[in-house]
Amino acid sequence: MKLARIIGGMAVATLLAVGPALAGEGVLKIGRDQDSVFMDPILVSQNADVWVLNNINAQLVRNTREATGIEPDLAESWEISDDGKTYTFTLRDGLKFSDGSPLEASDVKFSIERLRDGEESVFGSMFNVINDIQVPDDRTVIFTLDEPTTPFLSVLALFAAAILPEAAVTADYEAFSEKPIGAGAFRLAEWRRGDRIILEENPNYWEGGLPKLAGVEWIYVPNDNTRILQLQAGEVDAMIFVPFNRIEELDGNADISVHLDPSSRMDHVLINHSRKPFDDVRVRKALAKATDLDQIIEAVTFGYGKPANSYIPAGGMFYNSDNPRYEHDLEEAKALLKEAGVDDLTIEFVVQAGDANYEQVAVLLQSQLAEAGITVNITKQETGQVWDTIVEGTYDLSPNYWTNDVIDPDQKTGFVLDGSDPDVLSYYTRYNNPEVVALVAKARIETDPEKRKQMYYDLQRMAQEDVNWLGLYYSPFRNASRSNVDDFFQNPMGRFMLETTSKN
Repeated sequence: MKLARIIGGMAVATLLAVGPALAGEGVLKIGRDQDSVFMDPILVSQNADVWVLNNINAQLVRNTREATGIEPDLAESWEISDDGKTYTFTLRDGLKFSDGSPLEASDVKFSIERLRDGEESVFGSMFNVINDIQVPDDRTVIFTLDEPTTPFLSVLALFAAAILPEAAVTADYEAFSEKPIGAGAFRLAEWRRGDRIILEENPNYWEGGLPKLAGVEWIYVPNDNTRILQLQAGEVDAMIFVPFNRIEELDGNADISVHLDPSSRMDHVLINHSRKPFDDVRVRKALAKATDLDQIIEAVTFGYGKPANSYIPAGGMFYNSDNPRYEHDLEEAKALLKEAGVDDLTIEFVVQAGDANYEQVAVLLQSQLAEAGITVNITKQETGQVWDTIVEGTYDLSPNYWTNDVIDPDQKTGFVLDGSDPDVLSYYTRYNNPEVVALVAKARIETDPEKRKQMYYDLQRMAQEDVNWLGLYYSPFRNASRSNVDDFFQNPMGRFMLETTSKN
């Protein structure tokens, strides 16, 4: 039950628990295309890690099931001061971590300060607005901000803001990083790198009656066809990332249901701006003009995808459906390359091996760019290696995708467009436009909705003009499960709501 009210000029929200957790039944086996790399939420940015951590951890607040708002999680209520600079949270009574140790306000302070200040913290800059955190007692946490920040509650719902046990993290970090302790619906039982992550229900989870499952196994099966065969044979109960060209076939199987859940997913091709000649906007525009996006969408998504015209996902907060997109124009592409003094351009295109969709994108781009005199060499790597290559900047172009973790556009905007952030380097494209960076910071603190909307409209236009990357398409999440699985649902933020999933 969700209750919200206004008391004394201060916003207050609360969510009531319904009693102690009940034992779940059945173990859900999920085939996935990527293996996990990190279990420390402040080090994580790839979805393979995020989606598992969402099962293990909990935050002060969380996105609603349909990702249309914010609701309480570990905090039963909060108050916001009239000036928007002080947030006071009250924790639920009797909270425990998955190892049975008490979860207290001091753990909240430790976790958020560690996220904000950690040298390797990926999203730390999003929390720099926090000036001070006070814990007057074990159930009260008071945040004081440097300035009012519109997306603050949404940011606290970020997976990286998971509340961790200070004692366990500081006593033996190496042990914690291999077998983390959290306060989510499940706890980590075993991590077999290169094979699977085994979760079991957390008997100390605060939300009564959940989870419904006794456990979950995230099984690493990088090849799309292999995952499909395992699903058809019942070796796994569910799979993620159904190739577009197999959706109709699988949905026609009486034993299988395909789930096309509304998503914040956007597929794109990262461009490494730190490598010449991609530091020249004329070259990047030439790539965009030489790309026949409609052909790619038709061939790859079978009508399930829509052209991406903005870094903000379609339907997302402040998305501008009228933001201009680049139309296919080979002659203009050639003219731009000539103007930039670039000829015989050769591109190293790094793609994930076994991903049927991205391999097809690579082949289509190779053919299309060849018509503009550009040679594309396709290099296939395993998923973990591709990510390392992107982070290290040892690539020219590489396809990737993004799903939002928070409702507010600030997170993705900062991650994708803020070239001043050394931790993420504009999604590792190394794109850096000082005017864009300044507007990102300004939009974060603007409280007037219409002014803020215009700022994000401007950012979408500026990023598109700069060709920060090559936008491909928006698409639904594409997952499938056996008929004996109920409520296998991925919300628009990408979170698998496995607390309510059951298996007969």
